[in-house]
Amino acid sequence: MGCYVVGSAGSQEKIDLLKNKFGFDDAFNYKEEQDLNAALKRCFPDGIDIYFENVGGAMLDAVLLNMRNHGRIAVCGLISQYNLTEKDSIHNLFCIVSKRIRMQGFIEPDHKHLYPLFLEVIIQYIREGKVVYVEDIAQGIEKAPSALIGLFSGRNVGKQVVQVAHE
Repeated sequence: MGCYVVGSAGSQEKIDLLKNKFGFDDAFNYKEEQDLNAALKRCFPDGIDIYFENVGGAMLDAVLLNMRNHGRIAVCGLISQYNLTEKDSIHNLFCIVSKRIRMQGFIEPDHKHLYPLFLEVIIQYIREGKVVYVEDIAQGIEKAPSALIGLFSGRNVGKQVVQVAHE
């Protein structure tokens, strides 16, 4: 597609994974950055065209400041907000108006009709090495609670899976 892709993660291990296994052009550790706005400006000196939102909070606030005019934000989640009793406010919401940003939420059930086509395409892409993935497998149903806690604390690396039986 020719996109310049930057990711953020909470550990050096995850940063290395983004750059070396998944092919990201750049990545930064959001836990080590004093100023997310400055980190994004460093990675995107001309601004962000497209942002895939699944974090929320301070990251979304910084992203809004760095979006280009007519930028697009696809929102699929806000994991930083899920367990908060008092949700973070978005302070830079006016950027959506001033920069004419299009921001749209989406959830998987809206696209169930595309699942057979998705499987057909994704399986081929995995076979061809066009899509790579990492799984963090917890063995046994008794590990499910700690796996879930690890997911929300950032302890897992890759897609968290709880394997209840061997095939």
